[in-house]
Amino acid sequence: MHILGLDIGGANLKAADSDGQAASRSFPIWQAPEQLANELALLIHDFPQGNPFDAIAVTMTAELADCFATKAEGVDHILRAVETIAESTPVFVWQTGAEFVTPNVAREFPLLVAAANWHALAIFIGRLIPTGTALLIDIGSTTTDIIPLLDGFPVPRGLTDVERLQSGELVYTGVRRTPIAAVTSDVPFHEGRCPLAAELFATTLDVHLLLGNLDEDSTNCETANGKPATRLHAANRLAHMICCDTTECTEDDLATISRFLAETQIETITSAAMNVLNSLDADCSAVLVSGIGSFLANRVVQNISTLQTASITQLDVDLGPAISEAACAYAVAQLGSERLIGLV
Repeated sequence: MHILGLDIGGANLKAADSDGQAASRSFPIWQAPEQLANELALLIHDFPQGNPFDAIAVTMTAELADCFATKAEGVDHILRAVETIAESTPVFVWQTGAEFVTPNVAREFPLLVAAANWHALAIFIGRLIPTGTALLIDIGSTTTDIIPLLDGFPVPRGLTDVERLQSGELVYTGVRRTPIAAVTSDVPFHEGRCPLAAELFATTLDVHLLLGNLDEDSTNCETANGKPATRLHAANRLAHMICCDTTECTEDDLATISRFLAETQIETITSAAMNVLNSLDADCSAVLVSGIGSFLANRVVQNISTLQTASITQLDVDLGPAISEAACAYAVAQLGSERLIGLV
């Protein structure tokens, strides 16, 4: 079966098919929710048109966007957009009960399909570690998922976003969209510390651009000030966080601040990962790493002594960076190709 997987986030849209093609596209849904169907059509435009999809498998997190009054409203809006582009192609939605449901059932039980993308990823990727205790760390542009696995199956303490926030299995920090003021309250500057401006002058994208962890993209203007995602503009955005510009702080100053902010992110994720590991009944023998922020996940693993003997599986190495970035879309596509036989 040829299945299209869609992972519809609040800031990014991701698609992958069961043949291994993947694509990602920035789309802040809260700015123009009525454009979702058009953006999805653009996202899948370059997939082979000569091999029609037997079904579309959907997972989502965009229902939390503040353009929707409730998650139920968000789920309905997202599914209407998918149904528009699907036309006569059947649509199925992943839910945290580890199964696909129809859009009508998804609308009836919206909290079971809301923010279920991590679950699909864990179900699919968990098969790589079929026995023993493992940990999946997926770091994206906005959030980090830390998912415990037992014998290849996810065993989280929480299923909803709020439960996962409380358990440490969801950490609201990522490598592009996180406001700098949400990472820490002050940074080293000259011989002392400087409080940060509580303003959206810069995001973690700027930090990781300056550190060389992310590539420059002069066509990407999804930044704090709407100017390109280049190191030159990133430097000025980050300088603004201490109420300066680049005439008032040097490259070395900004490099020091960037390293501090990245290390603070790593410490935050490490602390959450250790809490998750401490909740397990057995030592973790394997770690699975995915997402555009894999470079941070690798540092987290290095920081945890109990993981030093664990085997490490890098999805960006094994599956390629495009699929690793769209890992949840790829997961629902693959799960759909296995589980939707006979339903379409």
